[in-house]
Amino acid sequence: MALLGSPSISSSWKCFCGCQDNYLQKALGVRQYHVASVLCQRAKVAMSHFEPSEYIRYDLLEKNINIVRKRLNRPLTLSEKIVYGHLDDPANQEIERGKTYLRLRPDRVAMQDATAQMAMLQFISSGLPKVAVPSTIHCDHLIEAQVGGEKDLRRAKDINQEVYNFLATAGAKYGVGFWRPGSGIIHQIILENYAYPGVLLIGTDSHTPNGGGLGGICIGVGGADAVDVMAGIPWELKCPKVIGVKLTGSLSGWTSPKDVILKVAGILTVKGGTGAIVEYHGPGVDSISCTGMATICNMGAEIGATTSVFPYNHRMKKYLSKTGRTDIANLAEEFKDHLVPDPGCQYDQVIEINLNELKPHINGPFTPDLAHPVADVGTVAEKEGWPLDIRVGLIGSCTNSSYEDMGRSAAVAKQALAHGLKCKSQFTITPGSEQIRATIERDGYAQILRDVGGIVLANACGPCIGQWDRKDIKKGEKNTIVTSYNRNFTGRNDANPETHAFVTSPEIVTALAIAGTLKFNPETDFLTGKDGKKFKLEAPDADELPRSDFDPGQDTYQHPPKDSSGQRVDVSPTSQRLQLLEPFDKWDGKDLEDLQILIKVKGKCTTDHISAAGPWLKFRGHLDNISNNLLIGAINIENGKANSVRNAVTQEFGPVPDTARYYKKHGIRWVVIGDENYGEGSSREHAALEPRHLGGRAIITKSFARIHETNLKKQGLLPLTFADPSDYNKIHPVDKLTIQGLKDFAPGKPLNCIIKHPNGTQETILLNHTFNETQIEWFRAGSALNRMKELQQ
Repeated sequence: MALLGSPSISSSWKCFCGCQDNYLQKALGVRQYHVASVLCQRAKVAMSHFEPSEYIRYDLLEKNINIVRKRLNRPLTLSEKIVYGHLDDPANQEIERGKTYLRLRPDRVAMQDATAQMAMLQFISSGLPKVAVPSTIHCDHLIEAQVGGEKDLRRAKDINQEVYNFLATAGAKYGVGFWRPGSGIIHQIILENYAYPGVLLIGTDSHTPNGGGLGGICIGVGGADAVDVMAGIPWELKCPKVIGVKLTGSLSGWTSPKDVILKVAGILTVKGGTGAIVEYHGPGVDSISCTGMATICNMGAEIGATTSVFPYNHRMKKYLSKTGRTDIANLAEEFKDHLVPDPGCQYDQVIEINLNELKPHINGPFTPDLAHPVADVGTVAEKEGWPLDIRVGLIGSCTNSSYEDMGRSAAVAKQALAHGLKCKSQFTITPGSEQIRATIERDGYAQILRDVGGIVLANACGPCIGQWDRKDIKKGEKNTIVTSYNRNFTGRNDANPETHAFVTSPEIVTALAIAGTLKFNPETDFLTGKDGKKFKLEAPDADELPRSDFDPGQDTYQHPPKDSSGQRVDVSPTSQRLQLLEPFDKWDGKDLEDLQILIKVKGKCTTDHISAAGPWLKFRGHLDNISNNLLIGAINIENGKANSVRNAVTQEFGPVPDTARYYKKHGIRWVVIGDENYGEGSSREHAALEPRHLGGRAIITKSFARIHETNLKKQGLLPLTFADPSDYNKIHPVDKLTIQGLKDFAPGKPLNCIIKHPNGTQETILLNHTFNETQIEWFRAGSALNRMKELQQ
């Protein structure tokens, strides 16, 4: 047994696995590592980032892997090793990729502030005194980009004081660490402090897979899933398929890690990864930095993947050591055979990418899977009528805000400055964390980016999630922006449906912002310097990690107190930002008769369409207020308009939320009809809470995105799919639907749906579902939280 940097052992310490054994009793005879003192270079708070009961249990991972490998009698992929290594019952768990539901024991939970509000409100409703696993809250979503980092941060602290106070006090009360506003983006903080090879981490944000760059299985979930894990309940996940991406060759020149995932997105599309983990492997992996691997995993969310992961290698070891975790790197080295795929393991699908041949890419507009080589996008834009002039270039975000990213962008900017040029487009920079901000300030990158015309924003999500007070255009004005972000749905960044947003690497964004046009290809095209001479930008080169240690910047972490018995968590009954939750009603034991169709959605319907972000983020802790944005972005097939649906009683057209409220007030239950991949995008469970709150009973679609489907189940709704996708065309917005078979609701058994047309005719179709026995209990109880309370009684 090795204890690293641990204080004297107290009999009050409990085992990481959740058992009630005394620490010493559990530790004797097993390999169990205490890593509290090595996870953060801020010495004065290092011990407080991990509770004394947190251990990296590679011995338990090894034990479980061996049990499962013996049972399955075949080589395992890396994804399988980590996932099956966290099984609650590895000896008896039924395992079949794409079929069975796994009961897992994640190592920790992370929540960003917008989703943490509802997650903590649900945890409070559970009645439990403390979280059962290490958990943290990260303040990154509520800071609006306006004029620059310091001023924007001060404004956010003032405007959001009530919410920040709630999250800080709730964290202190229930044992959750709290990263204050200004700390940075959740995924960068996790990579710097909490992720490690072999970890199973869940986070209430769809880009949690970022941690796969450090060899962990990190999965985005809704708040209700987080509550389950924080409550010590095994977490359910449908056994993922595994898509292998074999990388050969090596990255060079203008080609970056971002281009790998931009290429993969073009191949798999926004739903091609649904139900699968994307596992990168092959000799090309070693040419990618650890933070570059994180970039690739982060944007894997845009192909619908459960998560993405890279095998442990020397790049991860180097990053762990540079971020103050040499001891963890040494442990990973000792157990590295369990942190890479077995030779001869089988994937459900294999994609091969030769990095020697990969060219810089830029994807968009309006969807992250519309892939173009940078060399071609200008021609395509001319043909399609997309604006060529770039109004704003934006770098940073959780996807691309590493030290290496900032260094490569600064290398491009420095060349322009040497020739007397600045950006023709507006240019913004978002550091991923306080540590990154402080380090790029110290090393001069931030000043170079300012000198070329950039504005350094706060360490937060900012424009990437719509937190952008954009002033240079009017709403409805057609324009182009280029970002290093991960998502570019209609209106996402600035609430303007006419903004054509493209995603690419930070260095390409910087080059395009300097040139000011989509027609510029830095690999071949020339710029004209201030002296009138033409020059070509050289491919950027930068250190992947700082040569000296990272500068941690300001200390922004609040550790929960040992004794929180006197801690109060107040929610004012008159608050417009926060609202305590009332339990949803239980199923009445009957079939759902004569459901009114609230809206039949045409085409893409992301969680941004269902529950918009941007200015609505301020209501994320108040269910009734945020329900006023329900489906306001979805297109109604009846009239081709957004936020305009027919009220079946009055026959008048009006906003979707108003119509839903009318139905609820008059006791009319309703259903939504959707298209393919309904609910893709963010993990926000508000997109499930809102329809439930306003009287919805079922969502019927051609297919669902994984996280949203689970979120709907958690809140007692019925996510159902057409057994025959063409049946979507049989339903009209003026019809009524009856869903039969709920008394005999069972896994794998379809439900009947009777379509009642206004002329008196009827049609019956079949609806499929993916409910298992536990999830059916959620439906019957009214929600997963209701079921949790039933089990406590």
